[in-house]
Amino acid sequence: MKAIELTAPRLDAFRAATVATPEPQRGEVLIRLRAASLNFVDVAVASGNYPGPSFPFIPVVDGAGEIVGIGDGVSRLGVNDRVTAHAKPRWIGGRPRPYETTQMRGLTLPGSLAEYVALPANAVVPMPAHLSFEAAATLPIAATTAWNAIRAADVGPGSVVVLLGTGGVSIFTLQLAKAAGATVVITSSSDEKLERAKALGADHLINYRSTPAWDAKVLELTNGLGADLIVETGGAATFARSINAAASGGTVFVIGFVTGTEATANLLPIIVKALKVVGNNTGSVSDLHDAARAIAAARIEPVIDTVYSQDQAAEAYAHMAAGGRHFGKLAFALSW
Repeated sequence: MKAIELTAPRLDAFRAATVATPEPQRGEVLIRLRAASLNFVDVAVASGNYPGPSFPFIPVVDGAGEIVGIGDGVSRLGVNDRVTAHAKPRWIGGRPRPYETTQMRGLTLPGSLAEYVALPANAVVPMPAHLSFEAAATLPIAATTAWNAIRAADVGPGSVVVLLGTGGVSIFTLQLAKAAGATVVITSSSDEKLERAKALGADHLINYRSTPAWDAKVLELTNGLGADLIVETGGAATFARSINAAASGGTVFVIGFVTGTEATANLLPIIVKALKVVGNNTGSVSDLHDAARAIAAARIEPVIDTVYSQDQAAEAYAHMAAGGRHFGKLAFALSW
């Protein structure tokens, strides 16, 4: 089969390759991949900032396609079913255990820039019927993470949600939070992106360039109460402000480190406000099932900034690595 390989820890080290087509073993399905999407982890892997890969390998974690082959013992799925491939095929449900989370597609297992992939049948999830392959390929990491953030804070009508930036997880969380009846505050350095977020339902917009003390603005907007959920994507430069902006009993959902991993914070407000500081490493196959059902029920359409061909891998990675350029997700339409 045809594939794209990453040959070294560099953002331009991609090459077209021909590799053996996998055969579905017992309990597996063979998927013809039709689309893929990029995440920050893909760039971290390609930059040499994430442990695990042995070069060359097939990159890109997230993908979607249609089943074209069935291994023995598979009854739940059939040929032509449209499915999304989970990032960590051993993590089916429950708390993550090391042996379940160390194996990840596009890192230690073949990724999505290929014609085919064989995966355990219990590691794939039916696509929401209203979605294209490109849209469905954005679900495994970003939508699952957003769904887990919503659940961690028990977001519902009247909840206040704060989102840092307008990347894939933030936009999915915006869409899911609005479907749940929450009030959403979103930050960005771009007024144009803020207006796009407003069109998706964001209630309050904060440009953190002109309002660097965005946490004080959140407190002002909430009459001093703060936010029930803050999706913390920034890392070192934003963590302390997220703690300050959180409401008593609120949740700071930590998923990113764009500005660095070494954050400091005053422990007193965490203790006094009884905050939940929750780390997240995406989620299980069961979590992806739940996220896909919610997206189907609410008819949520994932926001895709740009769609690339597989031959434009270096361009897509450069776009993601530049930071702050895209709104929502970057995707690949695979056509070999």
